[in-house]
Formats: sequence, structure tokens, C-alpha cells
Amino acid sequence: MPRPHEPHPDAGLGVGPWPGGRAVWPTDERYDEDLLKHGDRRNVEDHYRYWTMAAIIADIDARRRPLHVAIENLDHDFNIGSIVRTANAFAVAAVHIVGKRRWNRRGAMVTDRYQHVYHHESAQDFAAWSAERGIALIGIDNIPTSTPIEGASLARESALVFGSEARGLSPEMLAACQAVHHITQYGSTRSINVGHAAAIAMWAWSIQHPPAP
Repeated sequence: MPRPHEPHPDAGLGVGPWPGGRAVWPTDERYDEDLLKHGDRRNVEDHYRYWTMAAIIADIDARRRPLHVAIENLDHDFNIGSIVRTANAFAVAAVHIVGKRRWNRRGAMVTDRYQHVYHHESAQDFAAWSAERGIALIGIDNIPTSTPIEGASLARESALVFGSEARGLSPEMLAACQAVHHITQYGSTRSINVGHAAAIAMWAWSIQHPPAP
């Protein structure tokens, strides 16, 4: 019989029902009885298997990083979902959708269920929200006046801000940013995918601000 957190032979993705039946179910309130009974096929870390969604969110909330990520939703960009998924992987404080409220969730792979996502009507609204909380806005865009993110000092209490795939950051958002950095490229392409750029920028911030041991 497979042990908990091992893939069940008939379960496909995830794990099957908790081995041994109800008599040996864990009594911790973090566990979901329905998942214990039927199995857990969600895309979550193994140590979260069978936990309720609320328990997973509470556990991440206890150790979220002071980094925010903002995306200008100018074109219903499908990359937004990918950025939300990466933000969840880095346990960022929140993702902020600026502009159009509706966004393509397909690339998020349901990680938005575990990630705080907020909406702001405009760049000015988001800038005001950030200023009230002392959060520095750091734009990521390869404009002529941007500087390399490699070697840049990224504030701990900050928000990495990304524009749409087609248009980049809006003039209003650029005006609100305290700094704008780009990722140095060495090939022929003018730019890299914004979802990939977001992942690189989040990693760059993370290596400057590792979590406390």
C-alpha cells in the first residue's frame, strides 16, 4: 500500500486516498476530509497534500516575502497568468493587476487561488496605494533610459512592475517608478517574453533578500 505523499498507482497526477481508511486519518484541522477520502490531485507541494485551501494560504501568509508584483493589463495579455504562477512560487506578498479587471487565468494553473491578487483602476491609483505603504516601484522594461538589473540594488519593500507584452510600461506607470531596469540580452531579439522577464526579475530580487533562516 502506498504511503501518504506517494503517487497512488491509479491516481494519475497527485496522490490517492489516504492509505488505511478513515480509522487512520490525521486529526489535524488543516486536513480536508474530502481529499483524504478521494485523493489530492492538485498542483501543490507534497507537504501540502490533503490540506484545505485555507490552511495552505494561511501557511504561506505566515512567511510571505515583502515583494509585490504589478502587471499593467492593457491588452488582456495571456502572460499575466504565467506571472501570477511565478509570483506564487516566490511567495510574494501580492500581485496587482493594473488597468482592465479581467485577465487570462489559464496560465496561472489555479495558483491564483493561493496568491493574493488585487486590482487597481490605473497606474496613478496603484502608485498612490504603494506610496501610502512605502513600497518602491521598480519598472522592468528595456527602454533607452533603463539600467541593467544585474548589479542593481533592489529595495526590500518594493514592487516589480511589468507592462504588456506588446507595449511595455505605460508613460503613466514609468513616471511613477523610482527606477527602471532591463535584463541584459546578448542575442538578436529585441525583447524576451514578459512572463520570462518577470521570473528573472523575481529571482534577482530574491537572491538579494533571502528569507531569514
